[in-house]
Amino acid sequence: MTDTNTPEADDPDPSIADRLRSHVSENRTGMFHDLVFALAWVTLVSLLFDFVFVDAPTWAYYMFMLTGIPAYFGFFISLEIAKENR
Repeated sequence: MTDTNTPEADDPDPSIADRLRSHVSENRTGMFHDLVFALAWVTLVSLLFDFVFVDAPTWAYYMFMLTGIPAYFGFFISLEIAKENR
């Protein structure tokens, strides 16, 4: 049986707020993990460039920020592989 209390089941054209609420409730943990990773990455890079690489050019700072994208995918892909091998 499907849940009949969802906005999609009651209303053929749900409002944006209903669709957003449904999306957030379905993806809550994933969104939280994404937020935590982003905050940790930005904090790490900011601390590195504030205290270690003080004289580094600005473009290097932006490049380090951009490396967060492959770092994110690498981290979560390796996490999934580790879960499968467990």
